Amino acid sequence: MEIKKNATYGDIAKYTKFSKTTISRYFNDPDTLAPASREIIAKALVDLDYQENKVARILANGQTEFIGVIVPDFYHHFFYEILNRILGTYENNGYKFLVFVGNKKGEMERRYIQELMAYQIEGLIVLSHTLPSQELAELQIPVVTIEREDQFVSSVNTDNELGGRLAAAHLAELDCDVLIHINSHSSEGIPAYDRVSGFSQYCRENGLRHQVIIRPLDVSYEADKQTLTEILEQVEAQYPGQRKGIFISNDTLANGFLNVLFHKFGCLPSTYRLIGFDDSPASRAAVVPISTVGQRLEQLAQEAMALLSDQIRAKKSGAASSAPVHRVVEPVLIRRDTTAG
Repeated sequence: MEIKKNATYGDIAKYTKFSKTTISRYFNDPDTLAPASREIIAKALVDLDYQENKVARILANGQTEFIGVIVPDFYHHFFYEILNRILGTYENNGYKFLVFVGNKKGEMERRYIQELMAYQIEGLIVLSHTLPSQELAELQIPVVTIEREDQFVSSVNTDNELGGRLAAAHLAELDCDVLIHINSHSSEGIPAYDRVSGFSQYCRENGLRHQVIIRPLDVSYEADKQTLTEILEQVEAQYPGQRKGIFISNDTLANGFLNVLFHKFGCLPSTYRLIGFDDSPASRAAVVPISTVGQRLEQLAQEAMALLSDQIRAKKSGAASSAPVHRVVEPVLIRRDTTAG
């Protein structure tokens, strides 16, 4: 079988009657060429069936088109859902992704970042909470975080406070006797903490009987099952026979709590209304589909990539680094069977 020879810069120059320098500028600095010249060269690439040598281009201009991504784990469905949508932006942006799972270990994440820097990544997206934003800002590359502490770097977050208020309002309209929010320990600098404050503020403003239960959660399936079982026993002892509106901080835990209810009662009792947060597959595929405050994952991913791309272009143009930019995406209430009565 005859192996087809790939066209070279020289072949393209000869075909278009431009110099090799002009052809090089087309690939490495196209804005310096007139639109008509770019159009002629683009047509020549099609005619000559040109296949770009990516390795040679990286060596020539140092631009890898690689983006690093660090996620904390895949225990929570939210992380692989948002990662899938980030990877899906390749069609529009052309960036390739190098993904590492940090497992909430700081030294491991620092080693991963060193390796990513060795690959000359052009930017970094971080979903993990492990490393402080000040440390990320010192990397001297564009960084965008999603749903984590973001004082010193740009970010895209859900309006978590609004999400907490939406959950409380939905449970209130169901005439629950008491509203209960279950969450894990987190600092006020973490966006998800605002789910607690939004829920509590709505309840106080509207004179609603409520309670916030904070426990060590988001650990593992086995540990969380034990903790959620203990919480159920506490709630049953405190509010026997009363209708309880339960808002849980994410869909993975909401599904776990639903399983605990089924283990104890064999069903979702009429004294419980349940809502989660994320709109992950765990809420849709549960034995009883779980109502949830949906994060708009597609928009989060698109906003993060747009923000990172803007920063990469600014850096390439030599523009001075600006103050961090923080974008917020509104959530949406999704009603399913666990609040349908």
